[in-house]
Amino acid sequence: MFDLNIQLQLQRASFELNIDTVLPGSGIHGIFGASGSGKTTLLRCLAGLESQAIGRIEIGEKRWLHSPSQLFVPTWKREVGYVFQEASLFPHLNVLGNLKFGVSRAKTPAARVALNEAIDLLGLDRLLERHTSELSGGERQRVAIARALATRPQLLLLDEPLSAVDQSRKNDIYPWIEKLTSELKIPILLVTHAIEEIARLTQHLVILERGQVLCAGATLDLMSSLDTPFDFGDQTSVLITGQVQEISSEWNLAKIAFEEHGLWIENQNFSLHQMIKVRILAKDVSLSLSKPQDTSIQNLLACKITGLDQGHSAFQCLVQLECGSNHLLAKITKKAFVNLQLGVGMHLWAQVKSVAIAH
Repeated sequence: MFDLNIQLQLQRASFELNIDTVLPGSGIHGIFGASGSGKTTLLRCLAGLESQAIGRIEIGEKRWLHSPSQLFVPTWKREVGYVFQEASLFPHLNVLGNLKFGVSRAKTPAARVALNEAIDLLGLDRLLERHTSELSGGERQRVAIARALATRPQLLLLDEPLSAVDQSRKNDIYPWIEKLTSELKIPILLVTHAIEEIARLTQHLVILERGQVLCAGATLDLMSSLDTPFDFGDQTSVLITGQVQEISSEWNLAKIAFEEHGLWIENQNFSLHQMIKVRILAKDVSLSLSKPQDTSIQNLLACKITGLDQGHSAFQCLVQLECGSNHLLAKITKKAFVNLQLGVGMHLWAQVKSVAIAH
């Protein structure tokens, strides 16, 4: 497992990329930012598709770019797998034919082993004889990822691979991408515009603004911090990981336990003791000074206020809550803030609707 060191500059007439960051050598790293912030350009530089880029790219002890010594390793010599927004499968080949193309590009005996591993990892056994026109959007992207993995890359680049996939298909492919995290010991860079994908899939987050790194760090920390210099708007949220403690078949609910707390959410074919990561939007959290009675809301959590951001907007403020070792965020009106006389250190109750919690 090797860190990925990136120090890049790329000057164009209307755009300048200036990035200096170090990414951990495994896990999925989200690359997030507005259109034109440099997300795809960064991936193209890493893949060797921008010959005018200067600086340094190192993965472990391997150097792909080192301008002081005039080193520029061409794309075909970089051990990079690149999956684009559109799967770009060959229409005249079936799934197996497309995957074998990846093997032929690698030109090593180990590529056949890598292909078999990728087929198993992404669950493609039953799709091998299908024509590409018979595949769903999610299946096409799984094939594209497997084809990239067949080259045994040291770095996997995913450029908005789910942007053309509808929500139901996204839900199908999420588990396969999550599986990459535990199975592959290489860094994976995921470019996306979707906060949902950042929250669900990534462990590390890099936010770009006008070609520069605005902030970088653990996804969990950046999304739950009041100090993150990026406003996620209505998508402001926190992530909580817990274990399925109880399943109610009568109500189709599952209880996710974390520390001494629990959250009831919709049961999505979970199994007991399964580890689940849930996302709670700040706008879906309400606050009460006393434990609510006779309420339809199923999740009541004892919390303590640890931070306040009253400059969040003209009529809203953001309240950071400590719930055991986890944090919640609540977005409430300034009127409610004043009426409740909230302050750091206060103990209160957070209410979260079961139907509002995303998995």
